[in-house]
Amino acid sequence: MAEQLILALDQGTTSTRAILFDTTGGALADATRPLRQSYPADGWVEHDAEEIFAACVAVLREAMENSGRDVADLAAIGVTNQRETVVIWDRATGRPIHPAIVWQDRRTADTCERLRDAGHGPSVASITGLLLDPYFSGSKIAWILDHVAGARARAEAGELLCGTMDSWVIWRLTGGAVHATDATNASRTLLFDIEAQAWSQPMLDLLDVPAGLLPRVLDCADDYGVMSSDVLGIEVPIRGVAGDQQAALMGQGCIRPGQMKATYGTGCFMLINTGEARPVSRSRLLTTVAARVNGKTTYALEGSIFVAGAAIQWLGEGLGITGGPRAAEALARAAKPDHGVVVVPAFTGLGAPWWDAGARGAIFGLTRDAGLPEIAAATYDACALQSRDLIEAMRADAPGAFGEEAQLRIDGGMSKSAWFSQRLSDLTGMPVQRASYLETTALGAALFAGLGAGVFASIEEAAAARPSAEALTPSMSLHHREAAYSRWLDAVPRVRT
Repeated sequence: MAEQLILALDQGTTSTRAILFDTTGGALADATRPLRQSYPADGWVEHDAEEIFAACVAVLREAMENSGRDVADLAAIGVTNQRETVVIWDRATGRPIHPAIVWQDRRTADTCERLRDAGHGPSVASITGLLLDPYFSGSKIAWILDHVAGARARAEAGELLCGTMDSWVIWRLTGGAVHATDATNASRTLLFDIEAQAWSQPMLDLLDVPAGLLPRVLDCADDYGVMSSDVLGIEVPIRGVAGDQQAALMGQGCIRPGQMKATYGTGCFMLINTGEARPVSRSRLLTTVAARVNGKTTYALEGSIFVAGAAIQWLGEGLGITGGPRAAEALARAAKPDHGVVVVPAFTGLGAPWWDAGARGAIFGLTRDAGLPEIAAATYDACALQSRDLIEAMRADAPGAFGEEAQLRIDGGMSKSAWFSQRLSDLTGMPVQRASYLETTALGAALFAGLGAGVFASIEEAAAARPSAEALTPSMSLHHREAAYSRWLDAVPRVRT
């Protein structure tokens, strides 16, 4: 019998990628297409949903062609996606009625502020685990309905459908046969009751979103129909779906309470699995669905850093350090020990646990003998110190999740640097596991699909296919670690509004 293969479709913010995996988690082939970003107004970010679907078809075909493997060997397809980006389309024609509004878009900030001022914040957090913020999908859906002529009436008449990118792609791949999402994506919409595991009528009423627009909510490993033979020549089951950060949590094997991962890309997303008990955050973290498998829901606390890898880009674009990240890292490693410089890279505000959109970046502690090496080192350290902010908030919200074996599993572009990874361990005081294979998001989608297709007998067996990792432990003295964090905590309030 031929080896069973799993094809993962990773529809991200800046690109769409397909990766073919074997059942050990080994990547056999891949293909990628960049995604155009559109900025029609200040703070607005849009994508062309048709372009996204065309790219999905192209990369699925190209990955299989690059592999030289037979499509008949595919056990299933898994889908992962940029979570809060949303699109509304015509049920009959399949055409979007407006460009997809991207998770970064801030056009509904006034709406969210008005609802917060009216006192709805606590009830929203209680139902959804989220904050009233334009980051999430619900207010975006209402905006499209209110700004496209006739859209609200058509929605009420059942002529329109909506969904995040997973729903859109699945609906198109199945020829309009399946309108579904998974519990992790649903939990990022501001419309989902994460305890009842169902769309929330109070939230639908608050944000003025008709229930008939919304997809069915399935498990992460479930039956999402079959991909049309138009794509690869034969029908292929779609058996796994998860939002990108939850897919990465799975790809890192974080299936038990206390296991946590951080993905260091442009920003950073850190999640800790809290098990079947839904945590209530008092530290302004988000409570989200980590996974739902066989009807059993597990939860996670999530914190986001708006600027991580983007701060390293700033060293080149803003300060003129040429040669890319390697040159910036070499400069940082040459900095004087205990230089005392602190960079707060609040270029687009501060994320969790501060949630201050008005904060702006600053450099503190400059002396006559400080220069670019010290500023570069402080910029890298800022990524690690913001990570400690999140860890401390998670420790406060879920103290039982931090046992003696607590560790931080990392992936993403910045984790390619062994020096930064060690610095992260030093400044957080946490053991760090640096993944050898960085595409953990796509891997997680593949593992969920394999579980849904019966390739894996259990979630434990699927998670065992996570990549090998390099173990790093803190080498910095407690005195130096706490002094660095104290300087950071002194600097942050100075940039806040």
